Amino acid sequence: MTALLDATDSQRAMLAELVAGLVAAEQTLSSMQAARDGLLALAGRLAVDIARQGRHPDHGDLAIRTVAAEIGAAQRASDRAVERRMSEASWLVERFPAVWEAQGRGLISAAHARAILDAGAHLHDASERSAFADDAVALAQTTSPNRLRPLVRRLAERFQERTVTERHRDAREQRRVWVKDAGDGMADLGMHGPAALVHGMFDRLSQMAHAVQQENARAERGATEPSPATPDTCTVDQLRADLLSDLVLTGTPAGHDTADGLLGELRARVEVTVPVLTLLRDDHPTAVGAPAELDGQTPIDAETARHLTGGAAGWDRVLTHPISGATLAVDRYRPSEELRRHLRARDQRCRFPGCGLAARKSDLDHSHDAARGGKTEHRNLATLCRRHHTLKHHSPWQVRQRPGGLLEWTSPAGRTYLDRPPPRPSVVFAEAAPF
Repeated sequence: MTALLDATDSQRAMLAELVAGLVAAEQTLSSMQAARDGLLALAGRLAVDIARQGRHPDHGDLAIRTVAAEIGAAQRASDRAVERRMSEASWLVERFPAVWEAQGRGLISAAHARAILDAGAHLHDASERSAFADDAVALAQTTSPNRLRPLVRRLAERFQERTVTERHRDAREQRRVWVKDAGDGMADLGMHGPAALVHGMFDRLSQMAHAVQQENARAERGATEPSPATPDTCTVDQLRADLLSDLVLTGTPAGHDTADGLLGELRARVEVTVPVLTLLRDDHPTAVGAPAELDGQTPIDAETARHLTGGAAGWDRVLTHPISGATLAVDRYRPSEELRRHLRARDQRCRFPGCGLAARKSDLDHSHDAARGGKTEHRNLATLCRRHHTLKHHSPWQVRQRPGGLLEWTSPAGRTYLDRPPPRPSVVFAEAAPF
């Protein structure tokens, strides 16, 4: 059977119209994204101009944060993300105007523009950067973004003043590891580092995974009697993930450990929020499927929650009421830490609009400054990450505490935003339906 062989003339005409419509829609989207980048770049320029006008000693850093917070709150987005977009937009508009113009005209997509910017990021000479951009835009109009990337990387090498070795030395300074929460009690762990090391780690994990598979196969073939255990049928991808977890969580960091081996003694510390009834067995008659959470953000399955709360020494347990969701207790109680633990259990994250940084990584801040008579009590304290703690004290952003832990934020533009403490995961009971 050949696809579309039996299509009628009218169906083929409809398909042609659909394709033309989608092309036009993509061109419109590219133009609108370019327009948004222009506005973001203009917002960044405005912040810098204000800072220059006031001769700010931080060269505009706090002014940019303030503007990003204003935009982020209005868009219900993280101001960190807005600040990053402002920076990327300024880079595109100011350093690669030909690429921005081509995107604005719908000649190339945002993905094409990103590939060009990534390849030409290290071109410092304006004339060479302009020549590179012109050639790159011409290439972009004839191919897809994934095919464009190697082409523009090779093209950029023609304009590079520094060797690959010199650029790699600088690029190593950007190495990092990050985590991104996903659904179903899962998360992603990412790493940016030297290609030789990253590929080497992946290759070693692959070799180990294949070795485990081969050993499992040999053991299964050599067994004289059926094994009561379920055979290990993990894929190579699954084995790589398991082996990486084992190596990171149980291995010793020999390359960076201290003389006394202190790094090898460190253990992870994570807060687990557990609705009380979740601690019951799944087959218990009153057990209800209420999710537990890591750091008040990532749901985990009940079995894992029960295992962790059973006695692992490095976990904080926040137990919640099965009906109201109110915090009942925080384990590892210390009287001198009572207020701190209560507030972090209540707030769970930074309380600035749109911020999701975990409370354990944040500061406790007086909404009404202690120096001006503000009391040190839960009605006047909230968790703010260091970024927003600084923003509150050094920008026109203002906050007032309302009953129930509600925070009322007022932006420099006069907009008001309410931030409520996020609810704890719990069980909600409903009346039984009549028989």
